[in-house]
Amino acid sequence: MTPLERYHRKIAEAATQDMILNMGPQHPSTHGVLRLELITDGEIVKEVIPHAGYLHRCFDKHAENLTYQQTIPFTDRLDYLSSMNNSHIWVMGVERMLGIDKDIPKRVEYIRVLVCELNRIASHLISIGTYGIDIGAFTPFLWCFRDREHIMGMLEWASGSRMLYNYIWIGGLFFDLPVGFEERCREFVEYFKPKMTELNELLTNNQIFISRTANVGVLPLDVAINYGCSGPMLRGSGLKWDLRRIDNYSVYGELDFEVPIGTGAMGTTGDCWDRNKVRVDEIGESLKIIEQCLDRLQKELKRTPEFDPRAKLPRRLAPKAQDYYMRGECSKGELGFYFITDPTGKSEIPFRVKARGPSFNNLSVISEISKGVMIADLIAIVGSIDFVLGELDR
Repeated sequence: MTPLERYHRKIAEAATQDMILNMGPQHPSTHGVLRLELITDGEIVKEVIPHAGYLHRCFDKHAENLTYQQTIPFTDRLDYLSSMNNSHIWVMGVERMLGIDKDIPKRVEYIRVLVCELNRIASHLISIGTYGIDIGAFTPFLWCFRDREHIMGMLEWASGSRMLYNYIWIGGLFFDLPVGFEERCREFVEYFKPKMTELNELLTNNQIFISRTANVGVLPLDVAINYGCSGPMLRGSGLKWDLRRIDNYSVYGELDFEVPIGTGAMGTTGDCWDRNKVRVDEIGESLKIIEQCLDRLQKELKRTPEFDPRAKLPRRLAPKAQDYYMRGECSKGELGFYFITDPTGKSEIPFRVKARGPSFNNLSVISEISKGVMIADLIAIVGSIDFVLGELDR
């Protein structure tokens, strides 16, 4: 039986007293152009059927018709809230296929990690702020966007763009950090630490928020693994799996940070509260990583007049014939790119490219963890997944 036939059968077998409701794509709590078709018995959700594909942007086919360097602006548009991480993973994959990954200057690597962690914090702030407004808390939303604005300003200062950066290039960077960037970044870290404490008091440990999220949307670890969930979705269920630690790519192996996991502190391990708490704790760990990067960039790797972030850019990007999969830890989970290079080894355009966006797998589990919940709880579950339709639909 095809998926379409299963869907029609599921709708046809709905009981006469059941209602079939559409949530989205215009509904604010769907976090984008997503349609959720609900089979409900009064206020109880019996089935959730997600309908994706409203934001299809042909990333894979674009990548198969452009050179590796020209594709970087398109990777920015996958998870557009975490653009630096997308391009970092794409670039590392191409550099490894070319065999130049060991030649990248250390200052370039630390700058890449610095901007990626800043972008990770900005992405998590959107997740936490919009999650609060889903539940009914308006002030945390404003606070999160206020603090995210500082990060957006710094990344715009470095790259010239506010959201889609095209900053990390194959072999180097578009440009070195502006003079004074490190000092301003350190000022932001000192400013932001107490702000996270306030946010936790206002939202994370708020009794109303706990009542709405604890023991709701519980994702058992075995279900998370079977569905291919990753990122905070997987770690919220109690598994310490972070590709920055597992693969130690870039310079993450040289940095000291912890991998937060869900513990069921307010309810059941793997519930909505745990997933949100993992993101909150990851912001603290990203701040630790940023401070370590700043220490290195201001001391042994400090800027010099002769440093050129484009010095290692290859003149020709034509990897030898091979298949290669590169993965990394985005703010949503495992983002991977599967490359099949040109069979002749002469073309700068890949023969095939397949992107593996974490949002697709993370969203696919919604029908599993939403059976028997109230419609209001479904809003909490959707917000706790933190998906972006740009990478879900590609």
